Amino acid sequence: MMKKYIALLIVLFLTATPVEAQCAMCRAVLESETDNSIAQGVNNGIIYLMAVPYLLMGGLIWYIYKSRKKADKADN
Repeated sequence: MMKKYIALLIVLFLTATPVEAQCAMCRAVLESETDNSIAQGVNNGIIYLMAVPYLLMGGLIWYIYKSRKKADKADN
């Protein structure tokens, strides 16, 4: 069962496409600049801030799963 979830996650990560994570106001201000490196930095920062909560929740879910699995083995 767990192997199916891991395979699904691998497929999702391999098929991921780049996204633009700016709000409309940030995009308008950054598009007016001639240097796109600032806009790329803002995009990377937004994606970084978005990813951290998902990683923390994933770690918490993994920890709960492992502790329950360990408890089930101890009961048997």
